[in-house]
Amino acid sequence: MVNILVTLNAAYIPPLRVMLKSLFVNNPHENVTVYLMHSEIPDQDVADLARFVEDEGHRLVHIRVTEDLFAGAVVFRHYTKEMYYRLAAHRFLPEEVDRILYLDPDIVVINPISEFYRTPFDGCMFVASEHTPAVRMTAAFNKIRLGTPKAKGYFNTGVLLMNVELMRREMDLDQVFRFLEENRHKLILPDQDVLNGLYWDRIKPADCFLYNFDARYYELFKLIPRHKINMRWIEENTVFIHYCGKRKPWKKSYRDEMGRFYRYYESLLQQPKTKGTLA
Repeated sequence: MVNILVTLNAAYIPPLRVMLKSLFVNNPHENVTVYLMHSEIPDQDVADLARFVEDEGHRLVHIRVTEDLFAGAVVFRHYTKEMYYRLAAHRFLPEEVDRILYLDPDIVVINPISEFYRTPFDGCMFVASEHTPAVRMTAAFNKIRLGTPKAKGYFNTGVLLMNVELMRREMDLDQVFRFLEENRHKLILPDQDVLNGLYWDRIKPADCFLYNFDARYYELFKLIPRHKINMRWIEENTVFIHYCGKRKPWKKSYRDEMGRFYRYYESLLQQPKTKGTLA
């Protein structure tokens, strides 16, 4: 049994379907339950999504959250209040859920997730990745900005393995609300800042090239002769490709080579179910 958490509004349903398709295709032997946390997705859209998941042989559970849960939280640019819902998931998930994998909708899954999903927490609340090429440039700045001088790094929340059992016991949601209010003028990547600001010592690091590959970096790696991270290496090793930032592969303006993964799984939505491999 694999538990997947997604939190979004109706605008992100199309890329969510692509992400889920890629997950199902590359994990044919897993029994997946998708937990959808939202506050304003129309009932018909939820029903359509549930039918899609069920047709793929899996299950969707939707959890409607009142819109006032994070009503006063900082929201700007392309971020929405739904990004915060993962921080409150332990309050809403069924008691039998002891671990869950949160995935952003702007991700594709290109290899089996089982090894990562069953990672031992070793007493940590989360397992997540830093985006390694950016660490040296941003680590010191973020430690000063968030007041976490002893932090191991600054972790991305797009792929987040969550120890729900421990969160129920030790996570104080009021502390999250206080952090948001007291630091509202410091926040740059809001929900990510909360995770790194409050739980910097409860995060177990994971390899970003395997488990949260930022698609933007591939364009940089192509410029470095004989760099080990090439397309073949990604196809054979990477599990999650994350289309971070404003430039998204479902937009016509997206020209990066990594868009081929998104386009492939998008094309499968129009075809009969099959095990996916890239041509």
